[in-house]
Amino acid sequence: MSVHEARIVLEQGLDARVAAIVEPVIEDLGYRLVRTRISAANGCTLQIMAERPDGTMTVEDCETVSRAVSPALDVEDPINRAYHLEISSPGIDRPLVRESDFARWAGHDVKIEMAVLQDGRKRFRGTLAGVKGGAAKVKLPDVKAGNADMVLLPLEDIGEAKLVLTDELITAALKAEKAALAARGETPGFEQDNTPN
Repeated sequence: MSVHEARIVLEQGLDARVAAIVEPVIEDLGYRLVRTRISAANGCTLQIMAERPDGTMTVEDCETVSRAVSPALDVEDPINRAYHLEISSPGIDRPLVRESDFARWAGHDVKIEMAVLQDGRKRFRGTLAGVKGGAAKVKLPDVKAGNADMVLLPLEDIGEAKLVLTDELITAALKAEKAALAARGETPGFEQDNTPN
């Protein structure tokens, strides 16, 4: 997965302006921007989600990104009031923002909100079945008789997409993180000891 793979699910308004400021800084460090979001938490919080191209993000990675984006935000000053800066990983129930995210997490439950109506609806929940021709394939559980159980949702029309937290997703995410760290010659920051006492 490339650092420079374009995001297809993008922010709007002030969040988009912040993303335009921080994304080049984050990419220059070798990370990928997942999402920026300004919220009213703690008065005002700017959350920046980022990750390595392999999907991992350590506390040290968050500190590196924070040190790099803070000066850029100070210079551009896009937020007209005091705010808290929060750098985080996307987490296990992560947003899906790139085509590779939809392919990588096939087989897991997803919630998608469309920016453009599809067959008279905006919200879809089902099992992600990959990507086909620029569209996310989603198998729907709530199908009425006579309707197809698989929908193709154009990626460019998706407003927001997020994995749904399940036991299977937790297991897959932990396995993927362990493999990514092993490929870099690192060990996870946690080890489980199963030896009897």
